Amino acid sequence: MALDVRRLAKTDAAARKGFERQCWPGGRTPCPRCGQEKAYALAEGRVRCASCRYTFHVLTGRFAGLAGLSPRQWLRLLDLFAAEETAHAMAAALGVAYNTAYKAATLIRLAILAGSFDGLVILRGPLGRELGFSGKTLRPVSADAPLARVPVFGILERGDMVFVDYLPDMTPEDILHFNLHFSLPLSRLGAIVFSDRYQRYQTLVTCGAEVLTRRFVEVAGRIPAVAPRQEGFWPYARDRLVRFHGVTARRFPLYLKELEFRYNNRNVDILPILLSNICAFVPNLE
Repeated sequence: MALDVRRLAKTDAAARKGFERQCWPGGRTPCPRCGQEKAYALAEGRVRCASCRYTFHVLTGRFAGLAGLSPRQWLRLLDLFAAEETAHAMAAALGVAYNTAYKAATLIRLAILAGSFDGLVILRGPLGRELGFSGKTLRPVSADAPLARVPVFGILERGDMVFVDYLPDMTPEDILHFNLHFSLPLSRLGAIVFSDRYQRYQTLVTCGAEVLTRRFVEVAGRIPAVAPRQEGFWPYARDRLVRFHGVTARRFPLYLKELEFRYNNRNVDILPILLSNICAFVPNLE
């Protein structure tokens, strides 16, 4: 049974117990280091592994343990994130610094990415390092820092589900080639460039590619603009990307995978799922 996250956020004690139930179901306390579940209690909520003697607490080794927030702060922030509030609004509501709220929101997005179909493939490759993820740490990488290689994604819809596929073998130069030599229509949303249908994908999309200048995108009389679709994932995502007020190329993959998650769970309460995501162990990518 899913936890009632909003009720748990009412007190510090309830929030702490809620995290323990989520992270240590049935009283099991898996060690983040060796995986053994036999441990004994120490003071202040810490436990020690009976096998490797590692001392840890409920958030050790988990996404939620990287932000410096208390369990109650995490639950309140997750509720705000689920409601699509900004990092500024989260910081004001929790009484924390903007950078703290922004880092926590980034961790939520990384946890969403890690739980997606191709998340571990992305995190274990060069794009994962570009996103600031290395091993079990989140490195402070400026959102405005240039990418060594701008990623391309393909959007594939099947029924009520969408799959945002990272295409590691495709580059913005390939999109330009398809545009110039195969008349693939392109359109622009700020720094985001998206295409008309390409093979099995409804849309190819990338962000921050300098090669895809306005000279090649939406050129009147030569390349027709992409016909706007009124339903499906891309119109849903396009409207929400505008709200992020200037998506950078470095953060674009995280926002795009977040929107994939929201779209595929649009008919359910995502709050318990978000809690499960941030309580997951950070994958070992070393």
